Amino acid sequence: MSAFDTSSEPDSLAERAPRREFKARGSFVIRCEGCNLPKLNCLCPYKVGVESHAQVWLLTHSLEHLKPTNTGRLIGDVLSETRVFTWARTALDPELEALLQDARYAPFLIFPDDQPDYAERVVGIDAVHAAKANDRVPVYVILDGTWRQARRMFRKSPYLDGLPVLPLHTERATRYRLRKPASKAHLCTAEVATELLRQGGDEEAANVLDDYFDVFNESYAASRFYRKIDAPTPAMERLLAKRAGV
Repeated sequence: MSAFDTSSEPDSLAERAPRREFKARGSFVIRCEGCNLPKLNCLCPYKVGVESHAQVWLLTHSLEHLKPTNTGRLIGDVLSETRVFTWARTALDPELEALLQDARYAPFLIFPDDQPDYAERVVGIDAVHAAKANDRVPVYVILDGTWRQARRMFRKSPYLDGLPVLPLHTERATRYRLRKPASKAHLCTAEVATELLRQGGDEEAANVLDDYFDVFNESYAASRFYRKIDAPTPAMERLLAKRAGV
């Protein structure tokens, strides 16, 4: 759990910006305006949109918006109905509030089932399939931030207390190369969404997002060493074929 003082977190959407502008590593690099990757290995040629039964809503920590290594934005590139909200400790975005009350949707808060005090809220992936069977749209509400930030967001967001908690159980080890995770079991945001889509039955969407993530991962890692990827990787080839309708 974080040792940060809760006073450092925004209380509302109208809080002042931090005193000093956040500068991500590599902020001097010339980036593509479309994908925000270094132009050396632009991601735009591999962007493919697909449909899915489920939706993803990201509740994103304010600092994540400023990080070019954030993978949450990859989900929106693949799934057009993805929604992104900025997290605040006490304020609920009006649009998110309306969506949470919309009977068309069955939202699930994605979080580990490792603490007993919310055990009664924990459901399994079968609840997602049940929602689909009842003609409701399953929604994966993902806390988009570091693991430390996500745990604070979970504990300090009373407006999420009524949502069922869906833990992600997977054998997948993270392939994310741009930040060092505390554990191989700690997946990045795009990887979490991929596994949820796959387990929920949206296999095509999961495969495309997984390939798109791999291209992002490899392209960004290569760009850090000023190396251009000349020969398409297998993931690149699959996405190019998808774009071409092959």
